[in-house]
Amino acid sequence: EEPMSRHTTFRIGGPAALMALPRTVGEAKAAVRAAGELEIRPFFLGNGSNLLVRDGGIRGLVLRVAGGMNAIRREGDRLIVEAGASLASVAAFARDEGLCGLAELGGIPGTVGGGVLMNAGAYGAELSQVVAQVEGIHLADGRRVSYPADRLNFSYRHSALMDTDVVVTQATLALAPGNPEAIRARMEACARARREKQPLNLPSAGSTFKRPEGHFAAKLIDDCGLRGLTVGGAQVSEKHAGFVVNIGGATARDMLELMRQIEQRVFEQTGVQLEPEVRILGADEQKKEESI
Repeated sequence: EEPMSRHTTFRIGGPAALMALPRTVGEAKAAVRAAGELEIRPFFLGNGSNLLVRDGGIRGLVLRVAGGMNAIRREGDRLIVEAGASLASVAAFARDEGLCGLAELGGIPGTVGGGVLMNAGAYGAELSQVVAQVEGIHLADGRRVSYPADRLNFSYRHSALMDTDVVVTQATLALAPGNPEAIRARMEACARARREKQPLNLPSAGSTFKRPEGHFAAKLIDDCGLRGLTVGGAQVSEKHAGFVVNIGGATARDMLELMRQIEQRVFEQTGVQLEPEVRILGADEQKKEESI
């Protein structure tokens, strides 16, 4: 009964029935096999930075890899990175090693595993541009699998892994030599832009909605006069309309209702259908028996 509000950047979410904290790929594999024997489907959790857990929580097993499974090593111009490593730490490692390709991604508050799964990106860069290979575990039986980049079918905030029962345990990133000071300057410029434009002082899950083709979600929301719209403790950020934030005591129900109102108003006024970028998981309060 571990509160998921402790493990998501929204600071929202009911309890996970069970949570395990694997420190190595071997421990993760053993946990998957044990769950399979009990017919429990585990959910792999990174930093919880793109996740909204419903108030009823997760009636199953959560394997939290953030904080463990975070080794990084260099092989030539490639980095071999475990899934629990934060994108910030990997970008800093690459910078110090004089390797280009991750400067724009270092401010994303997630892990490599989650970032690869959804092809995380920022400031014109995406992980798909540097991923060479991914290792994973099949949830059905715990066997290890490998995907070269050309089998991942990366697209905007999507990879082929999202349509499988495979979870990422390790990624190989192909980078290029560069000047550490130039890389540092680019990282600082991106960090400065985030501080100026994004509501980093309030709990959020980053960009709430995907970018619709030919549009920007934040501009659509702003143009519809929704900046500051509030439901309970959930609010469309007054600093950046693309973010929904927890201004204090927000529940998942508040967030979902606010997101519904945003989608409805934007569609009514512009004809554009917004699609959540945030992953929604777990059970409603009235349906706590729901399994992940």
